[in-house]
Amino acid sequence: PTPICHVQENVLQRVLQLPVVSSTCETLQRKYSSTKESHPLMASVCEVYERGVQGAGALAMWGMEPVVRRLEPQCESPCWGGLAVANNLACRGLDHLEEKIPALQYPVDK
Repeated sequence: PTPICHVQENVLQRVLQLPVVSSTCETLQRKYSSTKESHPLMASVCEVYERGVQGAGALAMWGMEPVVRRLEPQCESPCWGGLAVANNLACRGLDHLEEKIPALQYPVDK
């Protein structure tokens, strides 16, 4: 039997687009930048940390590349595979949260 396919939503994209999440990220970015500008010593520490995170991220990507290559066929077919099922379940859970917690639809300052 052929499954019924709907346009595949990405739960991570949906979460990042929630006003409460996006406004929180923007606020944190502004605070981080202003702290670096105001405190030269803190800026030095942050720059070292940022380089470390970039290096760790690059190493993680290198290590994950074989796994990603193996999972790509599942990702390209939204109707099949465990990733699509997990994403679909997460999207339904997010639908439920959005219904039960209206505050998710508002920026942090509101």
